[in-house]
Formats: sequence, structure tokens, C-alpha cells
Amino acid sequence: MWAAGAEAVELCLFDDGPEAEPDGPRERETRLRLEELTHEIWHGFVPGVLPGRRYGYRVHGRWDPWTGARWNPAKLLLDPYARAIDGDFSLPPEVYGHVRDWPQQYVADTVRDDRDSAPHVPKGVVVADGDDWSDDRRPKIPWADSVIYELHVRGFTMRHPGIPERLRGTYAGLAHPAAVEHLVRLGVTAVELLPVHHFAHEDHLLRRGLRNYWGYNSIGYFAPHAAYAATGTRGGQVGEFKRMVRALHAAGIEVILDVVYNHTAESGELGPTLSLRGIDNRRYYRLQGDARRYADYTGCGNTLHVVQPNVLRLITDSLRYWVTEMGVDGFRFDLAAALARSLHDVDMLSPFLAVIAQDPVLRRVKLIAEPWDVGSGGYQVGAFPPLWTEWNDRYRDAVRDFWRGALPDVRDLGYRLSGSSDLYAWGGRRPYASVNFVTAHDGFTLRDLVSHNQKHNEANGEGNRDGTSDNRSWNCGAEGDTDDPAVLALRRRQLRNLLGTLLLSTGVPMLVAGDEMGRTQGGNNNAYCQDDETSWIDWSLLEDPAWRDLAELTARLLALRRAHPVLRSHSFFSGRPRAADGVRDLAWFTPAGTEMTEADWYAPSATLGMYLSGRDIPRRGPRGEPVTDDSFLTVLHAGAGPVPFVLPGPPWASAYELLVNTALEVQAVPPGTVRPAGGPVAVRPRSLLLWRVRAAVASPVRAHRGAS
Repeated sequence: MWAAGAEAVELCLFDDGPEAEPDGPRERETRLRLEELTHEIWHGFVPGVLPGRRYGYRVHGRWDPWTGARWNPAKLLLDPYARAIDGDFSLPPEVYGHVRDWPQQYVADTVRDDRDSAPHVPKGVVVADGDDWSDDRRPKIPWADSVIYELHVRGFTMRHPGIPERLRGTYAGLAHPAAVEHLVRLGVTAVELLPVHHFAHEDHLLRRGLRNYWGYNSIGYFAPHAAYAATGTRGGQVGEFKRMVRALHAAGIEVILDVVYNHTAESGELGPTLSLRGIDNRRYYRLQGDARRYADYTGCGNTLHVVQPNVLRLITDSLRYWVTEMGVDGFRFDLAAALARSLHDVDMLSPFLAVIAQDPVLRRVKLIAEPWDVGSGGYQVGAFPPLWTEWNDRYRDAVRDFWRGALPDVRDLGYRLSGSSDLYAWGGRRPYASVNFVTAHDGFTLRDLVSHNQKHNEANGEGNRDGTSDNRSWNCGAEGDTDDPAVLALRRRQLRNLLGTLLLSTGVPMLVAGDEMGRTQGGNNNAYCQDDETSWIDWSLLEDPAWRDLAELTARLLALRRAHPVLRSHSFFSGRPRAADGVRDLAWFTPAGTEMTEADWYAPSATLGMYLSGRDIPRRGPRGEPVTDDSFLTVLHAGAGPVPFVLPGPPWASAYELLVNTALEVQAVPPGTVRPAGGPVAVRPRSLLLWRVRAAVASPVRAHRGAS
């Protein structure tokens, strides 16, 4: 254990056994002092400790909060490297290093609490190593071909009728064929799991009878969250997680973990002492000039001191473990800007980013940044270096604003639909540097986005003050539930518009589990503490024809994306002609069927046509052959009234075949729905149309679809 400033470290082994006390069986604790100290690492060898044994540490040192020293050997501490954790955090007063209920709260953190915390805290579990992954085949999906599906292990499986009840809410439930079948049928290539590192529930939630559902409160960076295991918590959760990964890999689906290395569950100076605070508070956490206080770039009370080499080592050791031992394929880093800070400012040459860039394991997996934190200068969208992709909130905001009629023109929308070259076309980055999303776990669901103008978070117990008020939503004329058929029809159309836009845009699309079937949280846009039907997916929605049709449309759009390389471009479009006839790889059209001029981009408009040419894609097939594809015209119209749109004539096309029309409740477009080029078509209010181009002249190169 790295505890540079400590005076002594004790390993504490636990057995279940009878004690001579009236309350019956209690844990027996055996304390063994680590006698060796080498390069700030306390170590020792204890023979005979077998898998399944529970353990923790007690660390001795000075109690001097004014200088940041918070050692307290009365507190049993989790091993930061524990592979499994047994038990849950209830956070009674004994778990705090200071006297939690001291009358003068402004100095409470300076008064040491000497009560033993061991009976009240989880323990690490010794786990057998050496699992053989020879039967596993990683899908290795190229970034440009990826479709991410953000889901919660518990919420995705808790109400699924095809999953046995004993497996619901668990890794085994997600591995069940009924769960995997939905992912395959939908056509996603990766699941992005909300945090599965072992986490604790915040004290303020426990006092209100709630729990942390999302899990952004990590305390065990190597341990799968024990509550998600059907096989028990004495190490069985490790094997169960591995079997889940294997099952998803066998179905061609990658596993990406949402990881929280920016802060821990120990919160600020008034938080509990669970692990790092009691090991070496001054080195694991960023402290202010007043060393009693924590530098908080996360809004969660503390920030890990990633500039410290051994803290950085803890993080990278954890990441490598999840790749090499647990089989995962990538990571999404919560508040990644906090990890990129050097002393204070965000620095794209920071130790964390530098280590990732040269690591032979980590530089080869998928790396996704949430490119902001809550500190000064923390908004870094478009600034992360090559190798990284980013959550693109500029995409989210532009698409939401367009479809609710709040964009003054279509300039920003054009960038977002075509890969956000204004943000990412530097340093050899590609369009897949942009993870496009309209919704995420944090905020409204897609259905709530078109059903609510205001958040409704009363169930969280914070007076509806929590959660953002900048939702860029539109309720289509009625707040929340309604029986008005016109409002309901418009909402369903808006859902089709938003999904169609997301899945036809250049970049990597990210869907949120349940959005494809109209999941609702009743207007709660911060359901982080709602471990109930508010957050769990209601699979009965698929029995409703309207929501089943939405899921089928989502699958159909993903199948189109998968079949056509031009819809998942590896390179940014040039916008220049690639042939003598003047056809561009990307062109923009007005409703009059003319190419957009600079003045058109600045003029108020709610309609845009995007033409993607598949005739000369700048990539090669598996044998070096040219890759060509169909060409497509997408027409997006967010206006409240119909508009005639002239389909561009030669050389762009001779005719157009309609594939998708979001104005229709059911996408059963009759075969042969073809319109001649050069003529107008009626675009209904607030709708999206996808047309396949019939070329004006035959392409000289035979089409090769689906090449990577």
C-alpha cells in the first residue's frame, strides 16, 4: 500500500465467528503489521490467505486536519486495489474519521472520532487471478462503424419479462439471451455501462431514504459493484462480470465502462473516511491553500490529485486491469477535464493524458472524454488530443434547438450533421472524434424532451432545485401526460425526427437505453437517486404499437447506417467537386433546390437539405479497391407549416427514392415511391425525409457497400 506519510500500516483479516457477546455471531479480526517500507510502499507477505478472505487496512499517523493530515487507525479502510468488495455502506457516525455530529459543524472535521468503524463498513475480498480468455473474441469495431448504447445494468434488466427474476438487476441478467437479443435486433455495436466500479451511497440520500442509482460515487476502482451480482459478493461478482463481457462479445457487442476517476465517495472534509482519506489524504486529494479544505473541480466535494505519480498509477493500473483481466473494450471518462488538470488549469499535456497516449494497452482501446468539469476553464469540447473521442454537447444543443424551432439559422446545424469539422478537423482527428447524442443519462429522456418544458424532480427531495433548467425542450403544447391526440401525434413525430437526425449524422451516435421505445421518467431530469420504476426500463412499452413502431424505425435507421459507408464517413467532407460534372461529396440545398450560398446560411430558415455523395468515398475496401456507395439526400424541416422542396436535378440526380418519412406513423413506404429530380415535393410540418439518389449518369465504378 502506498501511504507515503503514514507511520504504520496494519493488514486486518476477517473471519465470521462467535464472540462472547449477547448479540451473537460477530466478525473476528486479526491484525498484522506490514513491517517493510520501500519507496513509500508498505508491504509484507502473509501465507495461507486464500480466495474469499475478507480484509481491510488500518493506517497510523498524525491527526492534524489543519495541515491535511487525517490518519485515524480506528477506521477500517478499503484497499484501493481490492478486486472485490463484500458489503454495503450505511454511513453511521462511526464511519467518519471526525465526530460527524459535533455541535459546532464548522470545526467538526477537526475533532477525531476514535470509535471502531470495522463492524459498519464493507471489506475487500481476496480473489483468485489467472482467468483464461482464450475463448473470447473482441469485436474490435472501428470507431466510424460504432453505435453506442448507454445503459444501466440494473435499470435495463429489472423489468425485462424474458430475464429470470433472480437474474434481474445483475450482470448475469445483462448476459441473458433475452437482453442480448434486444441489443442485436436494434443494431448497436457497443454498450456503455453506467458506473460499475463499486460505489457508495451519499449520506444525504440515505437520510432521505434514497440511494445513489447512477453510481457516480466510486470507492473501489478494481471491484465490480457487488449489488449487481447474482452470484454473491465473496468474489463471485468478478467471474459473473467476465461472463457478461464474454456473452456480449460473442454477440459482436463491445463493452465500454463509464468511469469516475475524478473524485471518490469520501466527499469533502465532512465526508466519511472509507479508503484514500485515511491512507494519505494529503497525497491522494487536491487540497486548497487551507489544507483542511479540498479543491473541488467536480462538484462532488473532492478531486483526485492525478499529478501525484502513485495516484496516476492507481488510475492507469485500474484501467489496464479492466482491459486485460476483465475484457472491456473502452472507457468513457466522467468529467475528464478534471483529470487533465496539471496544478490548477486544464492542460492537454498533463501527466494523465501523456501517460494514456504512450501506454501500450490503453492507447488501443476506445477512449471517450466528457470534456468538461465544473472548475474555471473546464469546458474543453474539441480540445482533447488525437486518440480521444468526445461527448459533443454542441451537437445535442443544436439538434434540440432546431427541432423546437429555436435556431435563428441553420449554420450550426450544418456543422453538427456533417461531423463537427469546426471542432475536430485538426491534428488528423476524424469525424468519429464526435460522439453525437441528443439525450444521456443526465437529463430528460427523449420522450420527456418532447413532453415537458420544465423539470419535475420533486421525488429527489431537493425542492426541485437539482438538475439543469436549460433543457432546450418543447412539450408540443401540453405539459406532461395528456389525452390530446394531436399533441401525442406531434410528440411521436418529434421523436422520429430526433432519432432520424441522430442516426443519419456523421460521427458516432449514442442512444440511451429505452429512448427507442418511448421510456419516460415523468419529467425528472436528474433521476440519479431513483432506483425504482422511474429509472427502470418499462419493457411493456413494446406491446404498444406506437412505441414498437419507434423501436422498429430505430433498427431500420441503424441497418441503413450499417449498410452504407457514406453514412459513417471516416473522413471529413471537403465540399469540393470530385468529378468533372461538379457533384460535391457534400452539398447543401435550399427548399428551392439550389445550393446554399453564404447569404442563405445567415438567413432565417427552418429547412435544410443535405446531399451526401457516395460516388467517390476517400477510403479503400479490404483489398484496396475503391469504395463507392449510393448517394442520399436528407431533408430536415422544423417549420410549423408545410413547405415545398425542389429535389435537385442533374447532375445531382435523375430521380429520388423515398426511404424514410417521419411524418408517417408507420414507415411502410410503398415500394417504388420515386420522384423525378427537378420537381417539388410537399414536406409536411416538422418532418425529416431521407431519399436515395438515382444517379443522373451511371457510375463508372461498381458499388461496394459495407466495406470498412
